Amino acid sequence: MESKFESNGTTVTEFILLGLVETAGLQPVIFVIFLFAYLLTVGGNLSILAAVFVEPKLHTPMYFFLGNLSMLDVGCISVTVPSMLGRLLSRKRTVPYGACLTQLFFFHQLAGVDCFLLTAMAYDRFLAICRPLTYSTRMNHTVQRILVATSWACAFSNALTHTVAISTLHFCGPNVINHFYCDLPQLFQLSCSSTQLNELLLFGLGVLMAGAPVILIVTSYIHVAAAVLRIQSSEGRKKAFSTCSSHLTVVGIFYGTGVFSYMRLGSVEASDKDKGIGILNTVISPMLNPLIYSLRNPDVQGALRRVLTGKRDLA
Repeated sequence: MESKFESNGTTVTEFILLGLVETAGLQPVIFVIFLFAYLLTVGGNLSILAAVFVEPKLHTPMYFFLGNLSMLDVGCISVTVPSMLGRLLSRKRTVPYGACLTQLFFFHQLAGVDCFLLTAMAYDRFLAICRPLTYSTRMNHTVQRILVATSWACAFSNALTHTVAISTLHFCGPNVINHFYCDLPQLFQLSCSSTQLNELLLFGLGVLMAGAPVILIVTSYIHVAAAVLRIQSSEGRKKAFSTCSSHLTVVGIFYGTGVFSYMRLGSVEASDKDKGIGILNTVISPMLNPLIYSLRNPDVQGALRRVLTGKRDLA
């Protein structure tokens, strides 16, 4: 598994992904665990998507966004885990330069859509609780589609910018990535040319892609909390807060892992920690989302039960 170089000046054409463990005896265990996690995540999120699609009660803006989030979760885990499982099976740890950049692009594309979609869901909760009289007109089908389309467009611009920027770097020798997928911080460490501009770009776009949505989410929930606290009955307050708690939990996991991944640039010793954060970001979070959204939601639970059993309400 030696590096391949072009004859005109030692340019790396493939990288070596070390994966999660290098001990051969542990690799079959890792394969089984992550295969199970992948199947569970895909199955859970597709079940949520099916429930939203077939259950009339769930044909609302909140569940429209939840269905889109479920598709994103399937995409996010599919960008990283299947290729890792393939390398474990083949015992081949090399990945071509082009494939590495392709994985990086799609990962940032899907994660970027996630950022904006979670913001759209917070805006939906704000309108539903704080502006109930105009909710149906402000969050109609056209607005929902515009929010989703805008999320994809902004994320595409971000992912393309990072991919083009990383392609301008020169990789002249070191090609071992201590991770299980290709991402910006690890590639920065291997570059033979200056990454200062790339790191500034990552920080600047990170503020736009994550900072702005976080501000909007926090602002929305400050208004929501104020409106809920004005509700007289404790039962009413509990019901209003319960519709937001699942979303806030997902936001906390998503942005928490994102901050640790991309705001600690320059730390060479962070690779092993990055693996754990990468697992949280690409595997645990998509796997937990269906559970988080269905755990305290009787409508979703009922819809899932009907999807899985094939039974429909007589009414």
